[in-house]
Amino acid sequence: MVSNINQLLVQAQTAYDAADWSSLIEYLQQLILGSDLQHPEVVKNRQHLLTLAISMLEMGDFQQRWEITKVLTNLGNIAIPPLIEILEDEDAEEELRWYAARTLGEFQQPEVIAPLVELLKTDEDEELKAIAATALGQMGTVAITSLTELLADEDTRLLAVRSLSCIPQIETITPLLSIVQDSQATIRTAAIEALSSFHDERVPPILLNALDDIAATVRRAAVLGLGFRPDLREALDLVTRLQPRLYDFNLDVCCAAAVSLSRMGCDDAAQQLFKLLISPHTPLPLQLETIRALSWLGTLSSLEYLQTAFNQITSETLWQEIVTVLGRVQKPQTTLAVEVLLQILRLQHPATEIVSVKSAIALSLGQLGEIQAIEPLISLLADSDASVRLHAIAALKNLDGEAIYQQLQQLAKNTALTPDLQQGIAIALAEW
Repeated sequence: MVSNINQLLVQAQTAYDAADWSSLIEYLQQLILGSDLQHPEVVKNRQHLLTLAISMLEMGDFQQRWEITKVLTNLGNIAIPPLIEILEDEDAEEELRWYAARTLGEFQQPEVIAPLVELLKTDEDEELKAIAATALGQMGTVAITSLTELLADEDTRLLAVRSLSCIPQIETITPLLSIVQDSQATIRTAAIEALSSFHDERVPPILLNALDDIAATVRRAAVLGLGFRPDLREALDLVTRLQPRLYDFNLDVCCAAAVSLSRMGCDDAAQQLFKLLISPHTPLPLQLETIRALSWLGTLSSLEYLQTAFNQITSETLWQEIVTVLGRVQKPQTTLAVEVLLQILRLQHPATEIVSVKSAIALSLGQLGEIQAIEPLISLLADSDASVRLHAIAALKNLDGEAIYQQLQQLAKNTALTPDLQQGIAIALAEW
């Protein structure tokens, strides 16, 4: 073992002397990642290994620097001082300082905080400051006090909020609450987004208040945050509170409200989404989002509303979307979804005259996997359009391929079938 380590040490030094960075990384990885760091030979040479690793960081390309950071973090706290030195060197290459900041965040040691905070305060490079903020966020609770102090300075407040948002600890709630009324919408938005991840009694009143913020980004963040609290649906009457945001001046807020209502899992939410869907004033992108929201709700009433809407609207795009989302419905509502699709076919709804819609119906029936779709899908093999036939074949394969193949072989012998269906079955058997 000792001779092997000594050999690797010699090889690493030889690679360094020859500026063979790829080999140097390989030897350092074997020494530091693949060996016992407490082995006497490794301990004795740790400072030298650090020197080689820092040199590699300074002279390597992007990928080599990426790999050497793992070596540096495994060397332990002795790597912190030289990394801080690089970070504080304003004449150093930007990418090198970027890697130093990123690597320092991995150590989660108190002595790392001050230089990262100082960089946030003084450096003009926004990308480097963002990396420093992320590094502070990675450090967890040890950095909360320093980040809280940065909230007092308008120049560092946003980065501090983003750093705090990376720390999923209850200790961050108090400092975040202090800035939910900040004059800058970006700050308020970041604070609301961060607070939304906590199930803490102090948070819901803040989110409810933010629903009426003058900034659309803040309203949207509050809407999405409340959407993750269906457990408070009744206590806070969330459906009633979220419903006005379906008609917000900002389309992104409206779409967010549809998504959040889909998480409420109740008939009241389905009713509000249905009203929005069939309103002649609802823009198409929001109608599409509402159709998806109704399918995500996954209740009997939400699927019935989709069926009703399908029969009331005249948009080919919306027909297609409803048929498509019905194919993604999960159990226990798959049977109802299949019935809705089959009724569209049985009643020869005007939508079935559109090839793309009929193909989507076949695809959705295959995805739902219910056997009552077999006969209607076989009937679609007689369709005059090749695309519809191919989608029907794919759906049949998805249901019960072997059994249906045998059924088609039997049907192929039935001379009483229409010529179109006979031809369709022949094509299906050939495609199988």
